[in-house]
Amino acid sequence: MDTYQHYVEAELTSWLFQMKKPPSLGSRLTNGVQRKINQLIPDKVHRVITAAIENMVKAVITGSSWIVPKAPAQLSLKDREMKVRTRIKWYRNSASAEGAITGAGGILMGFADFPAFLTIKMKMLFDIAALYGYDTKNYQERLFLLYLFQLSFSSQKRRNELIERIENWDAYREQLPKTFDEFDWRTFQLDYRDYIDLAKLAQLIPIIGAPVGAIANYKLSELLGKTAMNAYRLRLLH
Repeated sequence: MDTYQHYVEAELTSWLFQMKKPPSLGSRLTNGVQRKINQLIPDKVHRVITAAIENMVKAVITGSSWIVPKAPAQLSLKDREMKVRTRIKWYRNSASAEGAITGAGGILMGFADFPAFLTIKMKMLFDIAALYGYDTKNYQERLFLLYLFQLSFSSQKRRNELIERIENWDAYREQLPKTFDEFDWRTFQLDYRDYIDLAKLAQLIPIIGAPVGAIANYKLSELLGKTAMNAYRLRLLH
């Protein structure tokens, strides 16, 4: 095992520890409040939001027109990850600029940020998967991207559940929903909304919207990139 792989193994071990640690008291209290709020929202509203997010994500993740980067099969893990980090940096900066622009535009532009930022994050996942050598035209690989997305933007309790699926992906893939329609979209949208609501709502406030949008998109993109890197490392090395 070379020096770089030792580094990757150590970073992966640390990341897994973070994914598996028990929810903190603060996290449990926050989740309890969010659950109460979600219970107060009429079911009809939940259905509308779920359908909107489902349609948006489906449009992105089933798109056949994505042009993804290619990495030679014989490329070392170190060189492969140099390319991955370059792509993450590019998407992170693009997302930050997009957040600043929409944040500066007030409430109407703030709403436009949601589909734009979602597309940037999903496209980044496609590129990372391709650079690690996975075929994103494959249905199961696209589902893997959805689980990566959830793992990044969910509560600690939910992460405890999702990391088991990622760690045991080869076994879990036999239980995958047969179509995107069977995927649990309601849980997907609730996890995502609960995670980013506070950060993104502040983006709608005049004056501070631009810097908040830039910082929020930067950090959320960086988090997604780190999650994706470690999840693919897990599959490649274990």
